Amino acid sequence: MKRFFIALTFFASLILIWHLLVKTGIWSPVLLPGPGAVGEYMGVALQDGSLLSASWVTIKRLLAGYLIGCLIGLPLGLMTARSQTLNDTLGVLALGLQTLPSVCWVPLALIWFGQSESAMLFVVIMGTLWSVLISVDNGVRNLPPIYTRAALTMGSSGFHTLRHVILPASMPYVISGMKQGWAFAWRSLMAAEIYVTLLTGYGLGHLLHFGRELNAMDQVAAVMIVIVVIGLLADKVLFSPWERFLHRRWGLNG
Repeated sequence: MKRFFIALTFFASLILIWHLLVKTGIWSPVLLPGPGAVGEYMGVALQDGSLLSASWVTIKRLLAGYLIGCLIGLPLGLMTARSQTLNDTLGVLALGLQTLPSVCWVPLALIWFGQSESAMLFVVIMGTLWSVLISVDNGVRNLPPIYTRAALTMGSSGFHTLRHVILPASMPYVISGMKQGWAFAWRSLMAAEIYVTLLTGYGLGHLLHFGRELNAMDQVAAVMIVIVVIGLLADKVLFSPWERFLHRRWGLNG
């Protein structure tokens, strides 16, 4: 309860400072409206359903690309960690592509797939895949060698060691990699939605783009807040419980 009130006080203070900066004229409402104007837009957008609809469209695209990226990145990360040849080739490629900003994939996606959902999916997968691969690879490589040596002395080898020793022991790193991949997937999708216009559904990135085009900064700020809230909820609901469970399971709580 104490932590809750500390967090509540912190965010309330931020909103108060924001309000005072706009109210006193230090911060121009043209550049960024006050919290009242942003809240008013959110209320109207929630009533007409545009904000909820855009959020649902974005979440569907995000989950599809993220899950595919993880399904590809997890086994590839395990393979690069176990094979020096793959690490020197695919691992180096992944390291280089991870540094590539997500928006760089958008022109390729438009040329290859056109203005389509496939273009969105491709950009999100590319944003997720390489970060997950690298995190899993690093996690497996950081495992104490005693784990595999003990497994070998007890008759385990090959896939059995990978399935029953390496993969369970590396799960904290795997979850961390998936969490990092989620963050990269968000950034990739926002870049894609800003530049790729689809008639199949407008997402949060499109609302950001339209707000910028119309100089509707209340809309821009509101959408940014929604993105932050969805990201926090995903962390608290999806990743934090798994991280706490794995830390208790492996005795990493100190």
